Amino acid sequence: MTISEVISKIENRIPLQLAEDFDNVGLLCGVPGRNVSGILVCHDVLENVVDEAIQKNCNLIVCFHPIIFSGLKSLTGKNYVERAVLKAIENKIAIYAIHTAFDNDFFGVNHGICSHLGLKDLKILQPKKNNLKQLTVFVPKDHSDKVREALFSAGAGNIGFYDECSFTLNGNGTFRPGEGSNPFSGQQNIREQADEDMVSVIFESYKQGRIISAMKAAHPYEEVAHQIYQLDNENQHSGLGMYGDFEEEMDEQDFLRLVKEKFGLEVIKHSDFTQKKIRRVGVLGGSGASGIKSALSQKCDAYLTGDIKYHDYFMAESKMLICDIGHYESEQFVTQQLFEILSQKFSTFAISKSIEKTNPVNYFI
Repeated sequence: MTISEVISKIENRIPLQLAEDFDNVGLLCGVPGRNVSGILVCHDVLENVVDEAIQKNCNLIVCFHPIIFSGLKSLTGKNYVERAVLKAIENKIAIYAIHTAFDNDFFGVNHGICSHLGLKDLKILQPKKNNLKQLTVFVPKDHSDKVREALFSAGAGNIGFYDECSFTLNGNGTFRPGEGSNPFSGQQNIREQADEDMVSVIFESYKQGRIISAMKAAHPYEEVAHQIYQLDNENQHSGLGMYGDFEEEMDEQDFLRLVKEKFGLEVIKHSDFTQKKIRRVGVLGGSGASGIKSALSQKCDAYLTGDIKYHDYFMAESKMLICDIGHYESEQFVTQQLFEILSQKFSTFAISKSIEKTNPVNYFI
């Protein structure tokens, strides 16, 4: 199986279109047509990780953070980024990054955090906006099943945990074929009537090209009457952060002890105690100060993330316990999650989880 074929299967599960616009995701280096000898999954691609890939005969590294992010204008080995990329290229190792595509995936980074905490009734904290569209197409009644199946096969009609969702209305359509037309039914210059179905489906914007192609290929008319609408609906199953509830509320100190235990932490930075019980908790892996207001609006009693700055703690205003558990610490389950996803998808070559340390932060206790 080639690198491009492996990537296609990965992106079928975690579409790169879910990534934030600023991000640098996808194949960062490597030859797409090269056969895969093995996959190494890691959090960050450092030199020691590339060495591990060489030792394990893995020529594809699937990482969470992109090693190449911005400003790379040359490759001379002058810093840790260039040294890692150069070593990968010299040893014919491809690097593929997933980053915020997995952050925005419902079962991604933040789902992993919530699962380890034992939170229930999980919901997206900051749903993605303006990425949903609706397609309405008019089809002869005896062809609507064929067109509908084509739309579903192309990925239309997925709403949350449901797929093949559509709505159909039957009605009477009219048309008059003009000069140069080759009508499916009727004659040129004569108005015709047809028993037609109006089929409507919702889809994510990034699927539009393949959905329209599938629709036209399955449709009997040479001119396919259809409309596409941009929806204001939020995508409730895609976005940054997540929140959920404990089955039983607990004291703030007991909550912090639980977090320390589940995440293997020595220390937690947090805002002033609110003297409230903790039941609803918001999370956002990595640098998540941007989610504080959303967590407050969802009436979270506590919020877990990393990279909180001094002034960010004031935003709690005694309404919510803000906890900084560390950037890497909040994302520490990602490698295992990606390893499990890839292990389920590929069985013809070795998949390894990196054992090399990539977290640069240490604590003196």
